[in-house]
Amino acid sequence: MTLMNRLAQRRGEIDKDDGDLAKPGLKLVERTQVAPAPATNTDTPKAATAETSNSEAKNAIHGLFVDRHADDINIGDREGVRSKLAAVADEYFRDHAQGLNRLEFGNLIDSLLDDVIGLGPLQSLLEDQGISEIMINHPKQVFVERAGRLVLSPVTFESAGQLRQVIDRIVSTIGRRVDESSPMCDARLRDGSRVNVVLPPLALDGPCMTIRKFSRDKLLPDDLIAMGSATPDMVRFLETAVRTKLNILVSGGTSSGKTTLLNVLSSFIPEDERIVTVEDAAELQLRQVHVIRLEARPPNVEGRGAVEIRDLVRNSLRMRPDRIVVGECRGGEALDMLQAMNTGHEGSMSTVHANSPYDALNRLETMVLMAGADLPSRAIQKQIASAIDIVVQAERLRGGTRKIVSISEITGLADGEPQYQEIFQFKQTGVDDEGRATGYHDATGKRSVHLQHFEERGEYLPSSMFERAAVDQVTGVRG
Repeated sequence: MTLMNRLAQRRGEIDKDDGDLAKPGLKLVERTQVAPAPATNTDTPKAATAETSNSEAKNAIHGLFVDRHADDINIGDREGVRSKLAAVADEYFRDHAQGLNRLEFGNLIDSLLDDVIGLGPLQSLLEDQGISEIMINHPKQVFVERAGRLVLSPVTFESAGQLRQVIDRIVSTIGRRVDESSPMCDARLRDGSRVNVVLPPLALDGPCMTIRKFSRDKLLPDDLIAMGSATPDMVRFLETAVRTKLNILVSGGTSSGKTTLLNVLSSFIPEDERIVTVEDAAELQLRQVHVIRLEARPPNVEGRGAVEIRDLVRNSLRMRPDRIVVGECRGGEALDMLQAMNTGHEGSMSTVHANSPYDALNRLETMVLMAGADLPSRAIQKQIASAIDIVVQAERLRGGTRKIVSISEITGLADGEPQYQEIFQFKQTGVDDEGRATGYHDATGKRSVHLQHFEERGEYLPSSMFERAAVDQVTGVRG
């Protein structure tokens, strides 16, 4: 049965339910100007019927458009596609003696346009620069993060089927799959935004999806200072560490800004160096020209062909890299990354999920054990202490603000554990009227153990950078 026949049959059933003696099929009704009827309790079923009718009309117009223009749709020509949709919709409403006002017709065409060349209801949220994250709990409930706060969005999906179509469109663009046999998937959008999908039966209320958007405007070091995420001294210290090829580990919790910070740090890498990035889902946005981007691959339908991050890290060593940037260490690739840092590939960087520099070092040890290597704990800790130079801790504070809360240096090994000292830290003093954390950054008073390393490479940092500033204990303002 064709789409139009199914549509006609459904409309015929609706007419019967209303008590009309209509035969199955579309009922042709001439619209006349009549005075609006007073509001009664019976308006609710009528509104529901109208909504159903509009949904059916949208499906029918979409089907007609695909039948006629599937071979000549140019996704890049948005206005051209919109014009064709408007023509098909206008013809449909004339044939079925239905009418919409100008606003309703425009909204219908916009919705169809998003379905044809965009991501349906998500398109407006993706284009909103004020939204940093989109969280779809189920087709009828969508939350967004705006200015660090979670709010319920009025945007919803018509059905679970429409949400599944959007999910399939996202996943298929990067050659991945998600279905009942493989109901979880990590993907990305064309702009690098991160996507996570979970389908039934794992998701009990229907398909759910989380999209972490990346800003189209790449953050610069000055932006970190302007947002209060770091001070000029902290940024200068990190720039010197990157330029002189110290190995840096960015640590933090979920949504703390680790990848964004890694992008900023990578901007300090000189243009004449060859960079190889390794990621599970490509998110890094490096500004340099000489960059090779590698992305892991999940297994196919038969469970074969998987390429893990660890395989890519090992292969990157044969690609003559000056820098290796691992998007995130979450398993056995930590061992290969540490070995690379200890075998001449200085200036490498990566991120790890941890709540403090101490936890980050412990997690690295755990992930090395996940590689299956039968290494004693002391040997692993010596590898970590000699490989990692700087640990940068990022944190999402109360109210949604993201800051660098600690910059620490690994100073060596003592009592079987890597030792570190804090150079800069963030001290929280309270919460403002809007519920946002307040505080200030300051040096700890300890001088960097890498000053000689910096000077040997032509970088000089003033001693005053590492001195504590006078702070008003009442207001928390630096003097």
